[in-house]
Amino acid sequence: MGRLPEPVPVTLLTGFLGSGKTSLLNNLLADPRMAGTAVIVNEFGSVPIDHDLVRAGRETYFRTTTGCICCTATSDVRASLHELHAARLTGEVPPVSRVVIETTGLADPAPIINSLIPGGAPAMGLRDHIVARQFYLSGVVTTFDVIAGPPTLDAHMEGWKQLAFADHIVLTKTDIAQEQVSWADELRGLNPAATVHDRQASGFDLFALLGDRPYSTQDKADDVPGWLAMEGLATRRDHRHERNRQGDKVEAICLSNDTPFDPRSVMTFLELVTSNAGAGLLRLKGILAVADDPERPVVAHAVRHRLFPLQRLDGWPAGDRSTRIVLIGQNMPVKPIRDLFDVLVPRPSLRKRRQA
Repeated sequence: MGRLPEPVPVTLLTGFLGSGKTSLLNNLLADPRMAGTAVIVNEFGSVPIDHDLVRAGRETYFRTTTGCICCTATSDVRASLHELHAARLTGEVPPVSRVVIETTGLADPAPIINSLIPGGAPAMGLRDHIVARQFYLSGVVTTFDVIAGPPTLDAHMEGWKQLAFADHIVLTKTDIAQEQVSWADELRGLNPAATVHDRQASGFDLFALLGDRPYSTQDKADDVPGWLAMEGLATRRDHRHERNRQGDKVEAICLSNDTPFDPRSVMTFLELVTSNAGAGLLRLKGILAVADDPERPVVAHAVRHRLFPLQRLDGWPAGDRSTRIVLIGQNMPVKPIRDLFDVLVPRPSLRKRRQA
């Protein structure tokens, strides 16, 4: 019997909706030092988009989980890692030197971390024991949007927890922020153990965010061990779904269509759904087929009511060439949004695949 591979470090990449996790991950994967990195991406909502926006290299094993990674940590995360372990044993994938897990922006990191550290969530079978021997959590990296971040912290406990568990906090959008704040000082009280980085700073080394030592809660806020202990007490019976953790008001609207859109229809839809600051939108992301160049899809991003410039990809990243849009928010006007999308759907194809 061959020798088992050495345990692989796992980095958890978290941060609230729209804080720049996928952009940071893409920049990391472009670094030659990231060769042999496995990527696991979680998405909120039933229409997959994020996995198409992560540019995984040929030697990078890539898996996407959908649904609530935060509340199925002992199944989704451990199942994905066990699948990866089995694939590298059989030679289906090249040797893996590290794993990066990108969570949904709504994820509470506590149950995910609890499933990856010694003494955390109990093993439910042989699979979990194998994962515990072959993988270990080596660090938590949290992105923080200096523009949308402050109001997010006021409204969402998950944002606070993502920062409190971090080894590294990466400040994003500092180049476009109108107000200059010393965020290192502001965040030190929340997490005195974290190193705060400016994403736009000269000489910032993304690769330095990835460690190889076991994750530790030492010197972090007093709340951190308590949150992990509470997760340890949770049972399958009372472990609630992520939507309930957020409150019943947080939901995802998923829209899709097979026929390329008129460019004017795309802008009409995006501008209308993002223009109302009080409409409850937290995040919009989409990959859209547009009639003026259907071979090069358009990528759309919005955080709250701020719509960022559209970008064209050089080609479709996967076999699915349909338009897919996900809106995540609280108390959103669901029916008017769906009705607007339906009105703008190209007339030759009226097939609509509505997914809750």
